[in-house]
Amino acid sequence: MPKTARPKTAVLAFQLAGCEYQPPAGDQTWTGQLLAARPGAPPASAGALRPRCVASRPRQLCLSARRQQPQQQQSAQETDADTFDVLQDGTDHARYPPLERLPASVAGYPSPLPERALKSAKLAALHARLSLPSKIPLQTLARALVDGSADENPQFNNSNLAFVGHTLITYHVAEWLMCHYPRLPMSIVFSAVQAYAGDKALHQVARSWGVETAAAPGGEVDPGLLQFSLDKPTTTVLKFGYKRTEAAYLEKFKWRRGISSRVVFDDDFGGVVKSAEPEEEQEDDDLEEAEEGLSPSYTSYGTDKTRQIAEKVHANFARATIGAVYAHCGREAAKAFINAHIMSRTLDLSNLFAFKHPTRELALLCAREDFDHPVARLLSETGRMSRTPVFVVGIYSGTDKLGEGAGPSLDLARFKAAMNSLKAWYLYSPGGNVRVPSDMLVEDAKPWEPAHIDIGEIISR
Repeated sequence: MPKTARPKTAVLAFQLAGCEYQPPAGDQTWTGQLLAARPGAPPASAGALRPRCVASRPRQLCLSARRQQPQQQQSAQETDADTFDVLQDGTDHARYPPLERLPASVAGYPSPLPERALKSAKLAALHARLSLPSKIPLQTLARALVDGSADENPQFNNSNLAFVGHTLITYHVAEWLMCHYPRLPMSIVFSAVQAYAGDKALHQVARSWGVETAAAPGGEVDPGLLQFSLDKPTTTVLKFGYKRTEAAYLEKFKWRRGISSRVVFDDDFGGVVKSAEPEEEQEDDDLEEAEEGLSPSYTSYGTDKTRQIAEKVHANFARATIGAVYAHCGREAAKAFINAHIMSRTLDLSNLFAFKHPTRELALLCAREDFDHPVARLLSETGRMSRTPVFVVGIYSGTDKLGEGAGPSLDLARFKAAMNSLKAWYLYSPGGNVRVPSDMLVEDAKPWEPAHIDIGEIISR
């Protein structure tokens, strides 16, 4: 028979200490490296160098084995508990553990408790994302996320903060427009203020902050979610203005409202101040629409009613956030926050104009300012006898060119030239570094230099 060599063995240090080497599962070489693992066997790294005591004396566990034994027992108990949880509600709590264990009494509150704001990761992330000062506590930011439809108590919803924020936003936007564009017509000022501080604009601002909404309000909701209810009326921010006695007939008979009456009676956006409709009247309107067969237009974003509620709630949250900044950090911090998040948005004021009789208004403007009567002159043309002619017409007052416009006909080019001349007059701005009245509220402010005030807009007759 052929002679076989004796297998080589490796003597490890822990074997000399009274323990023997246990190789990992599978076929190994003498160095303990795994060649081919059996199906279902644990990985080699899991079983490498596991010490085991020699059975020459009564078996005593080594120090590492003593540490492993209670951990294995604990893991087995947790596995049994997890299996029980899976059987109870169908959720694997070992893989998807609950974020926060709440007592059963929390579900009875209409909104989350203030002390839970300190444990909300979403709220802390929102606070950091907005770069809010450390003076603003998380509890105040959590209150700004609770709408009046979710919690009717004004001490826990954002109604008061939203009123303060709405006042600050409209004030700073109005003074900025007045000082930077002193010749704007009042109707354009109303539209511009609404474009900056209206519900739709602030809704986009709040969405850009990354605010998420809760499916339904309640005490168990994460304080970092925007909470409101679609079944209850939302918070209506109190606006300045007076309720007209003829408000019920304005839309019915299409009565005209003059600019003077809009400034005195209407709200900050030039809209009619309306009283909130009772819930019974709203239900009657819904029943009438249902009887007439008018079904709501459902889309991926809900109905028109739900979209309006969502816009209003997001806008109130943006206002409440600015109100919180003012309450905790002061006037200058609130102004800087408004300039950074609202006034920084781009608005093309030239698109807000709509002229009915531009040539007549331009003639009245020149007469009021003692300019020469405007005259239209043809500057250039091309393709007069073709299907697509282009005429360029300029408006001149004496030797001064007021504006020009191009169009497929002489009349249309003249109208566009007159409109561009009026826009050039109304959109006059003294510059970008114009001081506003709120700059005088700073300590050691420079003496006030009166801003340019225009006579007023031209009203065509």
